[in-house]
Amino acid sequence: MNKIISKKVLSKSVTEMKIYAPQILKHAQAGQFVMLRINEKSERIPLTISDMDHENGLLTIIFQVIGSTTYELNELNVGDDILDLVGPLGKPTHIEGFKKVCVIGGGVGCAIAYPVAKALSLKNVEVDVIIGFKSKNDMILHQKFEKIANHVFVSTDDGSYQTKGFVTDILSDLLKNGQTYDHVFAIGPIIMMKMVSQLTAKYNIGTTVSLNPIMVDGTGMCGGCRVKVGKDIKFACVDGPDFDGHLVDFDLLQSRNNMYKETETKNYKCLAEKGGHS
Repeated sequence: MNKIISKKVLSKSVTEMKIYAPQILKHAQAGQFVMLRINEKSERIPLTISDMDHENGLLTIIFQVIGSTTYELNELNVGDDILDLVGPLGKPTHIEGFKKVCVIGGGVGCAIAYPVAKALSLKNVEVDVIIGFKSKNDMILHQKFEKIANHVFVSTDDGSYQTKGFVTDILSDLLKNGQTYDHVFAIGPIIMMKMVSQLTAKYNIGTTVSLNPIMVDGTGMCGGCRVKVGKDIKFACVDGPDFDGHLVDFDLLQSRNNMYKETETKNYKCLAEKGGHS
């Protein structure tokens, strides 16, 4: 079984769990994910590995409670077991050959951006980090980013912390002022990744985006994570989750992602009203 060793509330709707999973950690790399199933009646969901403690065999996941399964997951506590935990899955993020990069995280996407920034930093790459949230109360992982990045910039929609605006406002100012990067990694809401990719295209900066938000079964069999990349059709869970941001059809991606949103929101509200008992 996969025992929950620690549980921490990072913000109002975001939780961090450390799970004992030494076998998965043996092969895990930044950018990869696990599939988990809470119990026999639960659906399987993919969650990116947010951090790895190889010495103690602890795997970290960070999730936002937005659906019925993440609601059920959040009901578990330290000492509880997760029935199934499979991984690592997906292709690791390509981090070789860079000298200076910018890693951008939006909201809970920072949980995916962090292991990428950390892996690059461990390779002595100069890493600037831009993270964005709705407000100061939604901030996560700020202090962890400060420990591994050369510079950390924060944007908040309401201006409650550092720059008022979006991550693209900060990136645009940096580039206009002559800052240069070998590559940009952007992970967060689809619209954020789209806007970052459009901006970096103007400066001819290669950009990687992570399409974790649209993954469903993690095997490529359901087709739910189908996405158009250039002229090709790809599946985020088996061909990604990382793709060239300049080639992703974000409008099609957003449309596909919205297909599940209404049903998931309805199920979550129903479960929450029942207090987690179906």
